[in-house]
Amino acid sequence: MAATISASMIKAPVAARQQTALTQAKTAKPAMVSNVNAKKTNAFLVWQPTDNKFFETFSFLPALSDDEISKQVDYMVGNGWTPCLEFSDPETAYTGSQNTERMGAVTSGYQDNRYWTMWKLPMFGCTDGSQVLGEMKQCTKAFPNAYIRLVAFDAVRQVQMCGFLVHRPPNCTEYQQPSSRSIA
Repeated sequence: MAATISASMIKAPVAARQQTALTQAKTAKPAMVSNVNAKKTNAFLVWQPTDNKFFETFSFLPALSDDEISKQVDYMVGNGWTPCLEFSDPETAYTGSQNTERMGAVTSGYQDNRYWTMWKLPMFGCTDGSQVLGEMKQCTKAFPNAYIRLVAFDAVRQVQMCGFLVHRPPNCTEYQQPSSRSIA
């Protein structure tokens, strides 16, 4: 026995719509782009490809001061990351065919040559930048002609979260100051 339901038996509640008058939206003037300021800010630079190599984060900047490095360590520690110092001689610091073990025929390059020699153990329990600065001074004293970088590892994600140079060898020739990196 089949029951039939007519449309008059179903009454769905319907919210009453409030009618509002439509107003025209104010149109903003389009932003003007001008090349007048480009000359003042050197926005268009031709990068010098010779002797202008970089390492990871901040390497395009002049050398960081101890205070700036300390602030970066505070950021690392504040995120729960473990700071660690690594060093490498200039001959193997940059990725190259002679010092890189490729992980396959096609790789992104990120995995290549990611490991330098570690200075001591990672600084588990590090609480401020002064501890890292002390270790940096010891590493620089022991290896004055090496590149030294500070990296931070996340124990939860099991990855390196950041890394940047804290010391360049005094005789390095493959780096240029920011003021001389452009040929234009």
